[in-house]
Amino acid sequence: MQFKRSSGILLHPTSLPGPFGIGDLGVNAFHWLDFLEKAGVDYWEILPLGPTGYGDSPYQSFSAFAANINLIDPEQLVKDGLININDTQNHPRFSEKKVLFKRISQWKNSLLNLAFLNFIQNQNSRLFFQFKDFIENQFYWLDDFSLFMAIKVMQNWTAWDQWPIQLKVHDSEEINQFRKNYSKEILFQKFQQFVFFNQWKKMKDYAQNKKIKIIGDIPIFIAYDSADVWSHPDLFDLTQDLKPRVVAGVPPDYFSRTGQLWGNPHYRWTNHQKIDFQWWINRFQSTLELVDVVRLDHFRGFAGYWEIPADATTAENGHWVRGPGNSLFNALEKSLGNLPVIAEDLGVITPDVIDLRDNFHFPGMKILQFGFGSDPSNPFLPHNYQTNCVAYTGTHDNPTSLDWYNSLSEREHSFCNEYMNSDGKHIAWDMIHTLWSSVADLTIAPIQDFLEIGRSGRMNFPGRLGNNWNWRLPNQLLTDQLAEKINKINQTFGRDSKMMKINSTFP
Repeated sequence: MQFKRSSGILLHPTSLPGPFGIGDLGVNAFHWLDFLEKAGVDYWEILPLGPTGYGDSPYQSFSAFAANINLIDPEQLVKDGLININDTQNHPRFSEKKVLFKRISQWKNSLLNLAFLNFIQNQNSRLFFQFKDFIENQFYWLDDFSLFMAIKVMQNWTAWDQWPIQLKVHDSEEINQFRKNYSKEILFQKFQQFVFFNQWKKMKDYAQNKKIKIIGDIPIFIAYDSADVWSHPDLFDLTQDLKPRVVAGVPPDYFSRTGQLWGNPHYRWTNHQKIDFQWWINRFQSTLELVDVVRLDHFRGFAGYWEIPADATTAENGHWVRGPGNSLFNALEKSLGNLPVIAEDLGVITPDVIDLRDNFHFPGMKILQFGFGSDPSNPFLPHNYQTNCVAYTGTHDNPTSLDWYNSLSEREHSFCNEYMNSDGKHIAWDMIHTLWSSVADLTIAPIQDFLEIGRSGRMNFPGRLGNNWNWRLPNQLLTDQLAEKINKINQTFGRDSKMMKINSTFP
């Protein structure tokens, strides 16, 4: 796809402000969209929306299709008559600065369980028929996911490879008996997904009315402890006892001297090809129901991927294996048409990765923070950009621009300041100015950079276990003055594609 000249802001919904300990799909999501409109911003970029598992990472989800129910807005449950206002007020003490995932999950689960019991008892006809349609339309993933999650709850949240053997290997008699015995628990899982998708649609419709598009994220790999691996083991490279034969990661790079050992199982691509990549078609189709554009994470893995022995302790001792390449994207485009994809083409990039990206006219990514470690030929410096790219100050895996600048060597400081004609006092905005004036069709910065936030605003430290993904945006920082400042730079560099009357009323 080719973007029009425009801009975007990166902010995951969990980071939105609000009274319930985590960003959600309530009033502050609508206020955020109002802010983007005032700022003349066309794109809101988010991270994966799946239910988070180990380490609370959106890149380690229990499902490639399901959504994170912690994003459900309690106040909309009240509006839908599923709970009353008093139920939302009896909650634990939350932090305005950080998401306390475990505390929030426990409270949201109890709240949604109450909503589910009221839903069953009251039989609201409007919601009931919507729920029925949702189950029918999403059956291709919802049935397996709901069964998986119900078993996981009954097994005290242990990973599926630790379940009793009959459940682990999908013994049909045992599975049917479980469905019969725990039908209510399975239906509860479906109900939670229904509530999320219902709330998300309202928010997305509001964004569409404001001509704001949402950029979502498809992680290339799936968590081992997921409904997808459990229900489709033949699509993953597993041993006879259903353990990963090899795992995913990347060799030593900018982020880690020993590489990154992600631990996800690799795909058995020959089996995907036998079914004409239908699982991938379903995955893309499901994601594009929620978002307008997909950032395809670790795009280079579709050309060639780093295969690491399953018992390795670092990612150093791996080797490259050819990926599915053109055959996958030909199948996707045959089924879905031209794909609105941004290729995350970072890391070790070889000619086959470039060819795959360009064969389908996917824009690649440029990270300005990567531009100052060598010389003027560095491809991440704006004077080397081509128009069909998406340029970032940094991503969720990078330090904020202020924190990055403070860690530079003296030589890098000098090069950075000279290149951007900066004195370093407002380096984040100098970087935004430099990117926005470039030829890149789409430019994006995290909201932390617009706010000139330092180390405290970092979203993720790659390779660090725990204490990631929990940053929250202080509500008082989203001022009209900031929106006007962003709008001005968008107008100055021709990135405000919509000049329309602001309407800040929301449902």
